[in-house]
Amino acid sequence: MRPVILRRGLVALFAAAVTFGAITQAQAETLRIGYQKYGTLVLLKAKGTLEKRLSAQGVDVQWTEFPGGPQLLEGLNVGSIDFGVTGETPPVFAQAAGADLLYVAYEPPAPHSEAILVPKDSPIKSVQELKGKKVVLNKGSNVHYLLVRALEDAGLKYTDIQTVFLPPADARAAFERGSVDAWVIWDPYQAAAEQQLQARSLRDGKGLVDNHQFYLATKPYAQKNPEVIKALVEEVRAVGEWSKANPEDVTKQVSPLLGLPTDITLTSVKRQGYGALFLTPEVVAAQQKIADSFYQLKLIPKPLSIKDVIWTPPAAVAKAP
Repeated sequence: MRPVILRRGLVALFAAAVTFGAITQAQAETLRIGYQKYGTLVLLKAKGTLEKRLSAQGVDVQWTEFPGGPQLLEGLNVGSIDFGVTGETPPVFAQAAGADLLYVAYEPPAPHSEAILVPKDSPIKSVQELKGKKVVLNKGSNVHYLLVRALEDAGLKYTDIQTVFLPPADARAAFERGSVDAWVIWDPYQAAAEQQLQARSLRDGKGLVDNHQFYLATKPYAQKNPEVIKALVEEVRAVGEWSKANPEDVTKQVSPLLGLPTDITLTSVKRQGYGALFLTPEVVAAQQKIADSFYQLKLIPKPLSIKDVIWTPPAAVAKAP
């Protein structure tokens, strides 16, 4: 009996090994992209050019939508996606939490695409008047740094306000109910609140923050698949160039996806930055400043080194057409 049991055990182990190998191979042949409801990746997904290009390399593309940058980077951290795009702040929180990520590329600044809003009939006229007030935002999102900088610029401490952390949909509901005094938010939610609720902007990012969008990948995926990452960045860049030249066409394409009127969508489209550039020392330094600020405020538990998590294309890939 024992030889039979042993043979059965070996057969089971062999079958498991083959199955595991098949799964690993399938994962290696799929690029899993995380995206949000708005931005260049939405346009890239709609165009389908990435799928056509990568199919020649035997790579399938799988898309997963996330409600915000922090949630997307949690997906990156747990391994459910390989690549995604977020604002400036989520990668800082993710790196502080131990996420094995790399910055791959960034979009040009879009400082008008995020703002601190108050209701149309609010007596608050300046950031200074937020002292002691309730301010709602998505914790760890790009607007978190806008709030920090705006308070500093107004001579206030971060602890001078009451922060309420909610995702965009819940934050808007709280804003409409009047249970918070201000809302720090990004487009297209910002443009929708400005036009649908007549919300007033106390301060947007101009003169305070760059509001870069960053394209990020898991370190293992980027290191093992540099050609795929290069193709992806090039396709994002091409869509960005088209978008800059054709805002009305972008609006027609994106508006139904967002479920927003075209006038609101067009405002958002025109305020966005487009492109995909490999990170420069200046951009790395700006991101380091954000990380240092959050550490000093004890919003992250340890100091970070941004330059240690920047993806550098291998020479052969960087020189390839």
